[in-house]
Amino acid sequence: MYIRELSTQIDTKAWLDRLDIEGSGRKILDEKMHLHLFYIQELHVGAANILKQDALSIGADLAVPKGTVLCDSPFVDCILMGTRKHMQILSKKELAQPFGLKRIAQELQKFLSAPKSKPYQIMGVLNANEDSFFEMSRFQAHEAIEKMETMIEQGADIIDIGGVSSRPGSESVSEEEELRRIRPVVDAIYQQRLYEKVRFSLDSYSPLALSYALERGFHIINDITGLQNDAVCQLAAQYEAKAVIMHMQGEQKSMQDNPRYENLFEQLEAFFEERMEKAQKFGIKEIVLDVGIGFGKRLEDNLSLIQHLHHFKKFSTELLVGASRKSMISAIYDSTPEERLPGTLAIHLKAYDNGATIIRCHDVKEHLQAFKVHQAILDTH
Repeated sequence: MYIRELSTQIDTKAWLDRLDIEGSGRKILDEKMHLHLFYIQELHVGAANILKQDALSIGADLAVPKGTVLCDSPFVDCILMGTRKHMQILSKKELAQPFGLKRIAQELQKFLSAPKSKPYQIMGVLNANEDSFFEMSRFQAHEAIEKMETMIEQGADIIDIGGVSSRPGSESVSEEEELRRIRPVVDAIYQQRLYEKVRFSLDSYSPLALSYALERGFHIINDITGLQNDAVCQLAAQYEAKAVIMHMQGEQKSMQDNPRYENLFEQLEAFFEERMEKAQKFGIKEIVLDVGIGFGKRLEDNLSLIQHLHHFKKFSTELLVGASRKSMISAIYDSTPEERLPGTLAIHLKAYDNGATIIRCHDVKEHLQAFKVHQAILDTH
């Protein structure tokens, strides 16, 4: 006899198949093999005591502060822990309970209904401007075809074209200037029919530039303002384009001037709910969420979003993460943009483990290799 501990990231269905578990029992066992942790803030102390007892009665638990049973404080923070099966039972049981537990039950049901992550997609970055923070991502129109063909050969699923820098402190340009920058590249993509080989995204919030690109084979709008402009929403609906809704605190030029959040996840969640509702009203069918790493975020905010990214799976959309060669890496390990590939890969692999499905990066070949090796490890029995 021999016993070994398994990773919590295993493909549980594959392991149950390996054991040849009987069909009806397989689903029950699978639900017991996934541990969930939920941090609940400012829960009514009465609700905390009810939830604690209900959790214990089914084999789950609730970590609460000392004095909770005596109701020393009217509201408490706590951590709910249990398997997927436990959460399914609690999400039904608490619907009939007072003190806000019905809302807790409804939120649990959202988390439990989130679909499993799709396979990763690599989004390569090319910039048609001279002030991008990473020099190697810049290119001129005559170089465009060669660079894009290389990215396609390296395994890019999407290529994201940008005509305006979105780095902290960058200056905005007119819509006409942005169109002037991207037009030769978009024309080359259209003439060479490259859109038949890979999907193209435009990193823009300019209706003028987006309209031009969508007419010529582009299918994705990557909007750092999160669909703030109604005209962009109209274009996304008209062309049935996939819309990336990114969160950014403040304005592009000043977003890194002492950003602060009272509750980071609550504020991002409220933003996404508002913009998703807007997108749906305009008839946009495909939505991707991007937490906006480095866009009005402190280092600790960026790290927390990566570590707990799975929280946003509750929206049942794809999640995009783009931390490629960003300055947060230098804040941890002093480095220039040219030296930040290892840190980039570390962030993106962790983001994928935590729910990201689209990885926006400057280094397609290196990312594909890292992700293939990572996936091979996850698939190993």
